Amino acid sequence: MSSELLKIEDVRMYFEFRVGLFKTIPVKAVDGVNLEISRGETLALVGESGCGKTTLGRLSLRLLKPTHGRIVFDGLDITDKEEKELKWFRRRAQAVFQDPYSSINPFMTVKEILEEPLILHQVGDTEERLEMIIKALTDVKLTPVEEFVGKYPHMLSGGQRQRVGIARALILRPEYIVADEPVSMIDASSRAEILYLLKELQEKYKISFLYITHDIATARHFSDKVAVMYLGKIVELAEARELVREPLHPYTKALIEAVPEPDPSNRLKERKVIPGEPPSPVNPPAGCRFHPRCPYRFEPCDKNEPELKEVKADHHVSCYLY
Repeated sequence: MSSELLKIEDVRMYFEFRVGLFKTIPVKAVDGVNLEISRGETLALVGESGCGKTTLGRLSLRLLKPTHGRIVFDGLDITDKEEKELKWFRRRAQAVFQDPYSSINPFMTVKEILEEPLILHQVGDTEERLEMIIKALTDVKLTPVEEFVGKYPHMLSGGQRQRVGIARALILRPEYIVADEPVSMIDASSRAEILYLLKELQEKYKISFLYITHDIATARHFSDKVAVMYLGKIVELAEARELVREPLHPYTKALIEAVPEPDPSNRLKERKVIPGEPPSPVNPPAGCRFHPRCPYRFEPCDKNEPELKEVKADHHVSCYLY
């Protein structure tokens, strides 16, 4: 069996944007991305808001059909499969969403929320489903279980709701989970707990994660590899600790320098901020997409787009400096 679970090959996702009564122009949300995720591995996808991270996550789950390219899951090409042909994939790939308030039905109890995917996939009888619900709630540490099964979402805290969302993703025993900013909307005290929980569940069930985040600090601790995304492109890819210790792309360096330091002696130190705003994906700049904001730009940067190349062992970067 191959160690590779998910492969994304030259995937592009262009949305049509209407600019007049009869005219539309393409918005290049994802523009030529290649990624691989191995079994039991976590790949973090890091970048500013609007860079295409969530779109790429939705493409990997085949919630969107790409404009171009291939999505291969466990050796099977799922790029052009119709929804009725993807039921097996829906059981093996799940998502944990950013907003624990809107992603679960407020009119269903915790038991009904967790039982719904089991009913849809015709898993077990009533008694077996109840056992699976108890197991899932125990896995996410919502115990004693009898206190939670009858509750509605409004009776839970944000962290508890996110645990219900994780239990729902987990209950079908998927091999692949997209965790889309799973801790960005819950209080700081619960964030580390949720990330440690995901790591624990990954080790227990050998799950592969695509962890989407704008926080490179959590990506370092939770992920095996980090892919840095800018305006629909992957600009750097490396092992998490290597990328944080020795970033190569100017954009990655700027993201890491912008992370606040917990050292009180540095409290007056001015944090560097990336100048300017990201260009529009409707009309991305020629050449390297980061060049209008890059302090190191030189002759070829505004003319030709650099390729993502391996410049060190397992360290890829898309930059003319290398």
